[in-house]
Order: sequence, then C-alpha cells, then structure tokens
Amino acid sequence: MGKIYYIMGKSASGKDSLFKLLKEDEGLGLKPVVLYTTRPKRQGEEEGREYHFTDEAGLSALRAAGKIIEERVYHTVFGDWYYFTADDGRLAGGSDSWLGIGTLESYEKLAAYFGRDRVVPLYITVDPDIRLLRAVERERQQEKPSYTELCRRFLADEEDFSPEKLSAAGITREFSNNGRLEDCAAKLRAAVLAEKER
Repeated sequence: MGKIYYIMGKSASGKDSLFKLLKEDEGLGLKPVVLYTTRPKRQGEEEGREYHFTDEAGLSALRAAGKIIEERVYHTVFGDWYYFTADDGRLAGGSDSWLGIGTLESYEKLAAYFGRDRVVPLYITVDPDIRLLRAVERERQQEKPSYTELCRRFLADEEDFSPEKLSAAGITREFSNNGRLEDCAAKLRAAVLAEKER
C-alpha cells in the first residue's frame, strides 16, 4: 500500500515551496493531496492546485456526508478560515504514493485515520529570526498585506509546534530549511527514497 509523505512546519518555513519541488520531482512519483480551505485565494493561487477553495456551506455539506478526515479553524482578523482534508476516495488504498502538507494536528489525524505506518512525517524547521524575515517579505508582496495576521500566525505556531506536542506526536526527525531551499529539498528527497525502499 502506498504511503502519504506529510510536510509540516511553522508558517514561512518554506513548506509550500518544498511541497512544489517534491511534487514536481518525477523520480519520487508523488501525487499531491490537495486540501480544502474556506479562506480566499491568494494572488497566483489556482483552484485544485494549492487548495480546493470552498465556503462554510461546502464544508458543512462534506461534514454531513461524513467525508471530513481532519479539519482546523484559524480565527483570523478576517474571520474564521477552515482548512481540511476530505475523504474523496483517492487515498483509500492502492500502491500510489502521496505528498501532503499541513499542521501537526492534521498529521496526527491523518495518521490515526490511515495508520502511522502509512503516514510519514516530514517536519521542516527554520530559526525564528529567519522565519520572521521571510514572512514579512512574503506579506509585502500581497496586494493587501496584513502584518497583524502575520504576527498572529507567528505566535500561534510557537504553541502549535511546541516541543511537547512534537514529542507526543512521535516527531523525532527535523529537516532544517535555514539555508538554500534546494539543500532542504535534497534531504527530504533522500528521506522519501529511503522510506520507499523499506
């Protein structure tokens, strides 16, 4: 049965860029797990590529159908934004290998749903000062920057990825992304290939 390789890390740790590099690596053959969100699209995002964009009515319909594997809500300055994984049948079995991205909490719920032997954590770390500078630079490029939301995310991540929570989830391996993105991607690639050979 194929595995789900799950990238997680604090905001501005490079998760999205690393996800894209691994997804495009034909040697890995990973299919993307596309999450759902109720937040508005950011500049440059496309439906079905970064996320499936929906609203709270769409989320409620999936909940009623029993299709939600995991969900989380962020109380932002713009209102509540939901992110979730829906069971649309693709991940249920077969030999395909998948690449997902999310939070520590979503990793734990996927691991509980599919089994820890099927969901492989790839935890990305970045030193706080580097992460904050990257977050500010990314926010500057938005049409309507929100530094208040940036600060909320930064502080929330400190709690969400605390050492105690990482330990409780069994996360023992970290992949540093303090330097070049390609260097971190190479380490992740090697880890995925090693796991596939087991």
